[in-house]
Amino acid sequence: MLDSSIASMVAVPTPHDVSAYTDQAVQLGLHLIGALLVLLVGMWIARRLANFAQGALGRASFDSTLSGFLRNLIYGVLIALLVVTALGVLGVPSAPMVAALGTAGLAIGLALQGSLSNLAWGVLLAVFRPFRVGDYVTAGGVEGTVGSLNLMHTLLILPDNREAIVPNGKIGSDAIVNFNRRGTRRFELKFGIAYRDDTDKVIATITRLIEADKRVLKDPAPGVWIESLAAQTVNLVLRGLTGSGDSWNVQTDLWRAIKQQIDARQISVTAGPQEIALVRGTPSIAPKAG
Repeated sequence: MLDSSIASMVAVPTPHDVSAYTDQAVQLGLHLIGALLVLLVGMWIARRLANFAQGALGRASFDSTLSGFLRNLIYGVLIALLVVTALGVLGVPSAPMVAALGTAGLAIGLALQGSLSNLAWGVLLAVFRPFRVGDYVTAGGVEGTVGSLNLMHTLLILPDNREAIVPNGKIGSDAIVNFNRRGTRRFELKFGIAYRDDTDKVIATITRLIEADKRVLKDPAPGVWIESLAAQTVNLVLRGLTGSGDSWNVQTDLWRAIKQQIDARQISVTAGPQEIALVRGTPSIAPKAG
């Protein structure tokens, strides 16, 4: 009696049950093999597609940093799709997985919105190229030479050789002034001459100095004009265009040439206002302070 009770409690698998378990194991194995094949073949295809996209961007003269980033982005998206597909082959519902990925992406985006803004502007700067490495620009309120550009920030070398790392989001939200984009720069020099000078003669003298410098472009023509009449001086302004790399040297050379004309008495400048002071009963003339 006891033996029959124990026998009834222990379930002995029937041949039908063994066959069902075997079928399930075979199906699971086939699903695993299918999922592995999807992953392996899909990863190979994803790598080939990502490399092809990077090569196409390189042939289109895209920035190497941007093309590398887009290559990795394409590869990552394809791998995520492969994982979802492989889980679907295994029988895992894909809808909850997609929803979880979307929720995770939203949470990451909210946490890194500042960094994502820099990243987005880095991509736009690399695509539209408002400046290149070596250009002298004002970007994000900072003026300097572009040392490097990556997807998160731009390195500017200031005129005193300091380095400024400017976030791309700040650059994108502000005006960008590129001093080298057009290949030329206009210079402007201002100074005053005495009223007793022959203004036309002074203008002709300075015009000859400008025309003698081959670095000053002839089109549009440079010139010298009377800008204003001050109390003590006739104020002149010189304007002309040079190549972007010659602007500073041309200005300093013109200042030197104008100073030589002053020394040669071809141009005269007025002294500051004077005042008469008595020192121990003797009148003396001293320059009036500022």
